[in-house]
Amino acid sequence: MQRLIYERAWDKTIAEQDRTMIEEIFNETLEENEQSVAFPLIRSASNHKGDLLVTCLIHNFGSGPFAIKDTVFAYSEDGVLIAEMAFTIPQVQLPPETSMPWTFIFPKALLKKEPAHAGGRLDFK
Repeated sequence: MQRLIYERAWDKTIAEQDRTMIEEIFNETLEENEQSVAFPLIRSASNHKGDLLVTCLIHNFGSGPFAIKDTVFAYSEDGVLIAEMAFTIPQVQLPPETSMPWTFIFPKALLKKEPAHAGGRLDFK
């Protein structure tokens, strides 16, 4: 059975309304994807430096652990590529049947187009 966990820093600092929203998205997307790993979007935003922040759930539906090591992620909006980058995140070692929220930060210099923050999708290669 899939369970939702939070990275330690997230668990200590997350606002209650954000926790509730994440739990709702977790429940809504439990069976959304037949792949062993899925990344349903929670939100996208830009920070004060113009970097793109893409917050998603990482669903590991598989029977083995999932790690992010030199994994290329692409963020698109309505099918148009906005940013693409390889990530290695040592903190993310998801056990089987576990989900966790995470924010991917794409530097402004890598943006191919200004994000509208609507119709977004995060995929990995």
